[in-house]
Amino acid sequence: MTKISAIIPTLNEEIHITDAIKSVSFVDEIIVIDSFSTDKTVSIAEKYNVKIIKRKFDDFSSQKNFAISQAKHPWIYLLDADERVTPKVKKEILEAVKNPNGFVGFYVRRTFYFANQKINYCGWQRDKVVRLFLKEHCKYVGVVHERIKTIGELGFFKHKIDHFGYRSYNHFIAKIHHYASLKARDLHKRGKKVGLFHILVKPPARFFIHYIIRLGFLDGFAGIILAKTLAYSVLTRYIKLWLLNKGIKES
Repeated sequence: MTKISAIIPTLNEEIHITDAIKSVSFVDEIIVIDSFSTDKTVSIAEKYNVKIIKRKFDDFSSQKNFAISQAKHPWIYLLDADERVTPKVKKEILEAVKNPNGFVGFYVRRTFYFANQKINYCGWQRDKVVRLFLKEHCKYVGVVHERIKTIGELGFFKHKIDHFGYRSYNHFIAKIHHYASLKARDLHKRGKKVGLFHILVKPPARFFIHYIIRLGFLDGFAGIILAKTLAYSVLTRYIKLWLLNKGIKES
């Protein structure tokens, strides 16, 4: 019951995949589940002792749940390719699987970096994700911002992993469009409509939340860029939904 399978979902992560694999090299099995990358992600991963699964992407939960079903071991560590397990978190992981104290999974907090700058505010001071869990007690639910649904209690690690979320501003914008498209499709399926409130109020409100309420102004110029870009992500989501409702699909 102490063996761990690490799962790394990928799509065009050639910049990150080597460091991601190395950061979980202490586990008993590493699975890279790839959504048919067009860069060197897979060829780089093949240099290491990992199991590679290629699967067409449908949504984040389905992709991760499929990989979990292929894992050999009871404990799963889910690592996004842009995350790194630090030595202190590695120690906590190994201690947790030996003595979980009744917990079926564990939250870990993340230190977020943007433009080579550590972001202390803008909402990321509250950032936490479930990364280590027992596969028989946990599964992913949700289409876009997936989350773990558990049968049992979750614990917390004391230390943080590193999160290098956006390797460039173009990558940041590409991710925004990807997530916005997924969310718009989900809203479209549920018959949601778009009004002036979604276009005129929600984007500025998102900026205000990240820049003022969540103290993004304390992160300096990076804080205002992040807050403005996150506001743009909300606008993009509803523009895409409006287009879908008009029968206009993305190319």
